[in-house]
Parts: sequence; C-alpha cells; structure tokens
Amino acid sequence: MAETCYRHPDRETRVSCSSCGRPICPDCMTPTPVGMRCPECMRQRTRVVQAGGGGGFWRAPATFVLIGLNVVAYLIELAAGGGGFSPGGSVVVDFALFGPSVAEGEWYRLVTSGFLHASLLHIGFNMLLLYFLGRLLEPALGTPRFVALYFASLLAGSFGALVLDPNALTLGASGAVFGLAGATFVIARGRGMDAIAGEIGFLIVFNLVIGFTVPNISVGGHLGGLAAGVICALAIVAGERGRLGRRHFPTEMAIIVAVGVAAALGSLAVA
Repeated sequence: MAETCYRHPDRETRVSCSSCGRPICPDCMTPTPVGMRCPECMRQRTRVVQAGGGGGFWRAPATFVLIGLNVVAYLIELAAGGGGFSPGGSVVVDFALFGPSVAEGEWYRLVTSGFLHASLLHIGFNMLLLYFLGRLLEPALGTPRFVALYFASLLAGSFGALVLDPNALTLGASGAVFGLAGATFVIARGRGMDAIAGEIGFLIVFNLVIGFTVPNISVGGHLGGLAAGVICALAIVAGERGRLGRRHFPTEMAIIVAVGVAAALGSLAVA
C-alpha cells in the first residue's frame, strides 16, 4: 500500500526523501545527486552550504575515518616488517584471515583482515575506490547506515573468502569496497540515477574480470562483499519505497546488521 505525501495527504507516493525518509509527491521532490529531497531538507542543505561551505570531511566523515584506519594499519605493517611491495611480517601473520586460526577462536581476524594490505598498490587502489564510493554513498545514506553497510560487506567478504579457500592467508578491504560498489549500483538504480548506475556497473564488472584472471586475488572475498552490499541496498530501496513501513530506518538497519551477523556465523561454521 502506497504512503501519502507528508505535505499533501491526498496524494499517494512511493518515493521518500533521501535525507529524512518522509514520503513526498512529485510536486515536493527536488532531484539531487544523492536522490530526491523534500523542501525542508533542501532549505536546510542550503543554509548549511551558505554558513560553512559544506566541507568534504563533514559530508562523509566515516569514509575519511575508515581510510585513516587503513592507512594507520598499513604503516604498522611496515614497521613490523611487512607491507611495502613484499607482503608478510608479524602483523599479517597474526591478524590476516586464516581459516584454521579462526576455527581456533581468533574470530577477530574476520574484521582485522579487512584493514591490512599486501602492498602499496593494493592499499592505494582500495583506498581510491573507498574515497570515490564513500563520498557518493555516505551522504546519500547517512553515516550510521553507511558504517553498518561497510562492516556487513567486510564480514561477508571474509565469509566468501573462507568458503572458497579457508586455508589461504587473505587480507584487504576489497570485500567491503565491493559491497559499497554493489550498494551504490542498486541505490542509484532505485533512485533513477541510471548514469551513475551504469558507471558503477562497469566498475564492478571490470574488477570482477580482474579478480578471475589475475592470480592471488580473493574471488570469494569480492563476491561475498558484493552480495552483501546488494542485499543491504535492496532493503534500503524497499524502505524508501514504503515497503518496510512508515518507520523504515530501524528495519533497514536491522536487516543490514542481520547480514553482517549471518556472515560472521557462516565464517565460523566454514573456517
């Protein structure tokens, strides 16, 4: 059943404001790069830009924090004798994803492996994609949903890697980044931004081809993260279209968290 516009109760709609989530009719919609906005959110956005210039960090704070955490972890790898252009070192051995160690109780590897990288090229490519996708997606979803999506995708990437090769030493943010890419594609399609969806779709296919053709790349990690991102994004789009009820944000968050928990439990089961 369709909801009614919060400003025009006699008009049914299946579109919600991408910022506050209130249902809006065509007369109340203002297209933006991150979806449709209601008049109140558009006025608030104008005041913020005029007052402070809308700096990059505050539009996507979690994106920059996550990049910073990855960089700090890589510097620690270098200090411990790993990273650079030759993977290895005690940090990688102790915190990268490794099925037998996870099975023995070192479950934290499901998360810590997503902040380690094998080389300068590895972290550089992942952080470039995180910067690009995060600055698109975080303002569109809000920081809480974005962070939940990121970690659900990271955990699903660990699950996928363990399913295909539990005895491999796996590391990198690729699973989480693939999840962001999949979510961006679905949400862009759901909000009618086909040009952005086409670009992201090409990026996903291109990277999947690389994953299947270049050795020593965790295909399972990429596919697991991608699947989680798509599932979470489908829940978000369903919420924006009124299919999860009027208060759809808690339901969306519950689904995203459930995806992450299911991935973590699956990882423990297959490790």
